[in-house]
Amino acid sequence: MEFTMITMPLIVFIVFVAPIWIFAHYATRWRTSKMLSAEDEKMLAELWESAAKMDSRINSLERILDAEVPEWRKQV
Repeated sequence: MEFTMITMPLIVFIVFVAPIWIFAHYATRWRTSKMLSAEDEKMLAELWESAAKMDSRINSLERILDAEVPEWRKQV
């Protein structure tokens, strides 16, 4: 009698509750992995800022070269 009292709830848990629990767990993990973490967002913002600075520097260098060496673009 004791064996069935322990076995029945265990079987119900293994057959019904555990699969739903596992599915819900991995579905949540899958959704959160699609989003950027705070660290990733910070790094992306820093890269964007660095790219903007580099673009500004390249434009400045091209203006200087255009003024001092007008034919430099044809040499490249």
